[in-house]
Parts: sequence; structure tokens; C-alpha cells
Amino acid sequence: MRVIDSHTGGEPTRVILSGGPDLGSGSLADQAARLQAEHSDFCASVLLEPRGHDAMVGALLLPSDDPSCAASAIYFNPVGNLGMCGHATMGTLVSLFHVGHISLGCHRIETPVGVVEADLISPNRVVVENVASYRHAKAICLEVPGLGQITGDVAWGGNWFFLTPECRIALESSNITELSAAALTLRESLWERGITGANGARIDHVEFIGAPLSPQGHGRNFVLCPGGAYDRSPCGTGCSAKLACLAEDGLLDPGTPWIQESIIGSTYTLSYRRNDQGHVIPRIEGEAYVIADATLHFAKRDPYRTGIRV
Repeated sequence: MRVIDSHTGGEPTRVILSGGPDLGSGSLADQAARLQAEHSDFCASVLLEPRGHDAMVGALLLPSDDPSCAASAIYFNPVGNLGMCGHATMGTLVSLFHVGHISLGCHRIETPVGVVEADLISPNRVVVENVASYRHAKAICLEVPGLGQITGDVAWGGNWFFLTPECRIALESSNITELSAAALTLRESLWERGITGANGARIDHVEFIGAPLSPQGHGRNFVLCPGGAYDRSPCGTGCSAKLACLAEDGLLDPGTPWIQESIIGSTYTLSYRRNDQGHVIPRIEGEAYVIADATLHFAKRDPYRTGIRV
């Protein structure tokens, strides 16, 4: 299996260029559903140890039926599909440039939740224009064991997020273990309380938001991903959800830049516009770097061929 590894703001992406499963025909959403239902071993084997680790996100590249798109991408983590992934879109463009499949400039990438546009402005710098994002619910209150009462918003940025500023743990890298435990407990409480996104969609990302640590920043976050790993980058879909909330609260005007820090200090530059329907269209700018160009092997007798799952 031919793969290109990259990181975006510290968060890894593994782009599968060839050797992935046959997902048949139909829409990209149909193929993504087939990947989730029939090929869970593939996702785990590609991303988990010994070949990867639980923070890694995969991008399975497929031909697009839309001639205006450079490629189709199904994003996934070790536990299943992602609707959209900002950092992986940046990593995908940088990887495709690395192997000579695209040039600098604007490109369209088809995802299961819609087509996104991305501008590769240098070999390592990308601006992603994400899918329309919105706040689904404001000021949801719930009691969380060990954390007390927490209030936050539910928002869509390509994935479902619960965003809250009410974290009693400082948003510093030295507190990642404690932040992870708190976010897991909060997410379990959301599930137990039946708090969901639209149409009963499970909220699988938790985002703690707070003040920046650098003088140039406007905000800082800690994001818990579906598999329980934390996002090393500021999280593109999480930033999109945040932009939707800022826009709804009148705290950020269209076109005004916002510097978002991750828990490790990497940054994205954010802004948004409104489309003809008034929806928030996020723009996320960041840097990605290729770190490996490799062939993965899957020996039939390897006892950990499908990954180490404990």
C-alpha cells in the first residue's frame, strides 16, 4: 500500500495513494458508508500501532466523478469515518504536490459531506474553504461527574462538536492527560443525556476553548477526537464550528482574521464569509509538511496485521 505521511500543525495525516479496499460504485457518501461498515480492519491496520498511532488520520484517495475535483477523499481515524477533516485536507494537498499530482493553486476536493476548495499557496501552506458551518444549539447546560455544571454550544464544522469555555484545567500542554480525561467524561455525559447534533447525530468531538498564550493569538483550544486522542493542531473542523459560534454571537465580522492556537502552540489563521444563503463558510490557513513516502506491508501471518487494539 503506497502512502504519504505528513503533519499539519503537528497533527498527522496518512494519505493512501494506492492499495486500499474496493468500495464499489455509488456516491462518495455511499462508498464512505461501505468503508465504515465493511472495512474496519483496514482503518485500524493502516492507522494503529505497529504502523501508526491513535492520533493519526487517514485520507483514502479515490477518483472523483466531478471533473472539477482533483480527487475524492474519505477521511477516517482508527475508530471510523470523519465527515470532513481540515488538517487532513491540508496534508492531502501537500502530499499530492509532493508526488507531482497537482501544482500550486486552487483545487477542489470531494468529501462525503460536500466539495471543499483549497488553495495551495506554497509547497507547505494551504488555505481550506470548508463546508457551510453552523451552531445547532446554544448554551446547553449539563452536570458532569467531577467537573460540575458545564455550559457549551453544539456546532457543526464538518464534524459535530461540543464547545465550552468552562474548563477548570489550564489549556497548557503540561495538562494534556487531565484535559483528555475531562473531555472524555464530558463526552460520555453528552451521550448519556441524549444531547446530539442534528437528526440525533452523535457528538464525537469535545473542544475546550480559552485565552491564547501568545501575544499574536486570539484563542486557544484543546480538542478531543473520536478515538480518544487529542488534536495536535487547532483542528480545522473544530475551528469551523468555533467560527460559526463567533459569527452567531456577533463577536467576529466576516473577513476579520482570527489566530487560533492548539494545545501544543501550533496555529491556524481563520476567517469566514457568508454565502448567498447567509451560511458561514470558514477559511482555515495552515502549514503541512511531508514526513514520509512509504510502502506498507501486510504479511498474512503477522499477528498484528490489523493493528494493535487494546
